[in-house]
Amino acid sequence: MNIIEVKKLNFSFSRKDNLLIKDLTFSIKKGEIVGVLGQSGSGKSTLLRLISGLEVPSSGEIIIAGNTVVNENVFVQPENRGVGMVFQDYALFPNMTVKDNILFGLSKMNKKDRVLRLNEMLELVKMEEFAKRYPHELSGGQQQRVALARALAPKPNLLLMDEPFSNLDTDLRSSIREELKLILNKANITCIIVTHDRHDVDAICTHSIQMGKVLMEIK
Repeated sequence: MNIIEVKKLNFSFSRKDNLLIKDLTFSIKKGEIVGVLGQSGSGKSTLLRLISGLEVPSSGEIIIAGNTVVNENVFVQPENRGVGMVFQDYALFPNMTVKDNILFGLSKMNKKDRVLRLNEMLELVKMEEFAKRYPHELSGGQQQRVALARALAPKPNLLLMDEPFSNLDTDLRSSIREELKLILNKANITCIIVTHDRHDVDAICTHSIQMGKVLMEIK
């Protein structure tokens, strides 16, 4: 089953601009982790914003879990797309504890289910001992894990990650990559990761998209 289908997607910031994204078409199956590679300004992060609903394409169609979320006649609001997002700077709420950051997106659940899901997420990212700490009391790798748990907590169909390693020291990247891969596989989540580093893709992803080129499988 394809979790996401992108069909002939086009985007420019204004009518006067050349197309930043032109006729982009690809699909991703459930459980696949796909890297998006490209030079600065190639439209990598913009693609995530189009999928999440933070930008509107010039034309084309995006289908998530069998539901059209955008085409020439349809626009589904970001909160109704079933998409989780981990931003480059993690965007954790500084005045909230780890626990409250994760609980933030679970307001529609009853109290019992919220607590169960919180505990599942803390266990998944191995942050049980840090539940009462604030973001400034955590390392960069720990902050990333909390942001990941918060994005996964509402059980999205698709997870988007924008340059997840850019704020980490080079020495930490190797271990964090492996840790992230284990978490994503355990969660059985379909994920798109934007990165400028081919090593990130080789370590984590099953496929990659080079902006402006066809979908390629990584051996």
